[in-house]
Order: sequence, then C-alpha cells, then structure tokens
Amino acid sequence: MPEADRVGADERFKPEVPATVDGFFLKGSNNLDWGVKNRLSSVFDPRSGRTVMLAFDHGYFQGPTSGLERVDLDIVPLCPYTDALMLTRGMLRSCIPPTYRGGIVIRASGGPSILREDLSDEEIAISIDEAVRLNVSAMAVQVFVGGEHETRSIHNMTRLVDLGNRYGIATLGVTAVGKELVRDARYMRLATRICAELGAAFVKTYYVAEGFETVTAACPVPIVMAGGKKLPELDALRLAYNAVQEGAAGVDMGRNIFQSECPRAMIQAVRAVVHDDTRPEAAHELYLGLKEGIEKSAA
Repeated sequence: MPEADRVGADERFKPEVPATVDGFFLKGSNNLDWGVKNRLSSVFDPRSGRTVMLAFDHGYFQGPTSGLERVDLDIVPLCPYTDALMLTRGMLRSCIPPTYRGGIVIRASGGPSILREDLSDEEIAISIDEAVRLNVSAMAVQVFVGGEHETRSIHNMTRLVDLGNRYGIATLGVTAVGKELVRDARYMRLATRICAELGAAFVKTYYVAEGFETVTAACPVPIVMAGGKKLPELDALRLAYNAVQEGAAGVDMGRNIFQSECPRAMIQAVRAVVHDDTRPEAAHELYLGLKEGIEKSAA
C-alpha cells in the first residue's frame, strides 16, 4: 500500500523557500538543452569554467606525425590529466579505454591529406548515428573562413549544428588559417563570430598577440585556444597563460604537449596555468620538477 501522508507535514514542502534557478557556468550556453549542457560539462571543468583539451587528431590528414607514432603508448598515459580529448573515431575505438571519464570531442570533418596543396576541401566525415553511438560530447568541424571552400565548410558546420541539436551534442567550430590568410585579431573576430552566429556551441581559434581580448569579447560563446606549432615549454606556458587571462575558456593543445621533452610533466604544468592561474614562470618550475621526478623514476 502507498504510504499515507502525515498530517500537518506541510512544512516539508518549504513554501517559503523559492525554487533555485541556476545559470549555467559557460558563456552563452544558458539556453542550450540539458543534454548539451551536460556534455559541455564533461569538456569544461565547472569549477574553473575552463578546459585543458588534448588534441591528437592530426593523423586525419598528416598520418603518424612526430609524437603520435604510438598513441597507445604516448597519449593514453596523458589521459588522466586532461579534461577532454580531441581525436578521430578510429583512435577513439582502437586506443582510448572506455573507462576514460573526460569529454570526447570527435573530429567530424576531413578529406584532403597533407599531400594536397588545398586543405580546405573537406566534407563531413561522420554520421550523427556514429557520434551518438560513441557517446561523444562534441563534434569538431573545420571552418575555412576566406578559403576557397569557405561556403562548403560553413555548410558542413551548420549541418552538424542541426544534427547535434537534435540529439543533444555540441558542435565545435574550428577556425582554420591558410597560408594566404592574415592571422590577426580582425580575422579572428570575423571567423569566430561567424561560427558562433551560425550555431557553434564553442569555438577553437589561434591566439594573436595584439587584440586577442577583443576576439574573446566579440564571440558570444566560449573560445578555446589552439596550441599551434611546437614552442619551447616556457613559451607555450606563456601562450596558454596569456590566452586565458585575455578571455579564453581554456586550451586545446597538441604538439606543445605530445612533442614536449616530457609530455606528462608538460600537461600538468598547462593544467596549473589554465585552472589555477599559475604564472608561466612558476608553471615552468613545476614542469622542470615533475620532469626530473619522472626521469628518475624511469631510470
């Protein structure tokens, strides 16, 4: 039998206490559906509002580039230090343990290889059914604003936005910079704003030394900084620090981590910068200390 209501227990309903209405912690995301917010919470740490993503999707057009010869040996040990992984579905299935608890940002566009002069000739490279089957947090699509195939790449993104919204999966717009395009704040404002205006839940773009704070301010959704080419460790930490201090909601680093002299130490130093606002010099000291300890334990 159902339990009878107790007489005089109206106080349990606490009518004097208003219902809690919390805003979502990510910029521009409050009106997204619950499922999208839940998935974004696996990419971004709700405590800091930022993310340390590890990008190793380079093989989709570069093949086994330096540092990614053995993903199972070189990347998997770094997973515990990440908030999210950006990778291809092939590497997800073949190398990443299904016990990984962070966010999965799947590479969703592709086509030309590094042997081609024009890399902008991309198509959607995954179905929404596959994305759902893999339980991904977001689908990443390259957008070539100003490139030869600009319209197609933008259409790729808007199609994924529509499909993702149907199933509660976020779309990450990745701004690509070709050889012929100027990498300055004006271009980054244009490219990131186009991605956001057309529905991307967050945007990945490059840092620019002058005016990056205007790029993050003009974009109504979170911006994640792309790591770019390999830099000396201290310079990479300065890059990450400057980006988050100027409004980025984290970093998506690849080569500056997996091509580091000590990737496991480097990713922990990057975490200190992104989540704890540790200054680059202190983070570099942390890197050196961790590197020494890791090398001694391996000796």
